[in-house]
Amino acid sequence: MVAKNTRLIALISAVPVLLMVPLIAMLFTKEVNWTVADFIVMGMLLLGTGLGVELILRKVKKTSYRIAICAAILFAFLLVWAELAVGIFGTAFAGS
Repeated sequence: MVAKNTRLIALISAVPVLLMVPLIAMLFTKEVNWTVADFIVMGMLLLGTGLGVELILRKVKKTSYRIAICAAILFAFLLVWAELAVGIFGTAFAGS
């Protein structure tokens, strides 16, 4: 049980660390221009993805199912991230 909780704590700790990357980049360049809403949305996206993968790792026992479901979660994360970043699909969701 300690390993599961350690992984969860690491996951929750990784989100603010990852969000520090654009925050620090904003100090050095004008090309990165995130608002508070951008940080909140990305934080929720990262946390949701991480917690989804954690749930699958805890509940699904068969390795092939774990890999397939985690890959689907990561693929969905990448699609939403790409849509929010550059509006690949041109939806109103991305502000296009």
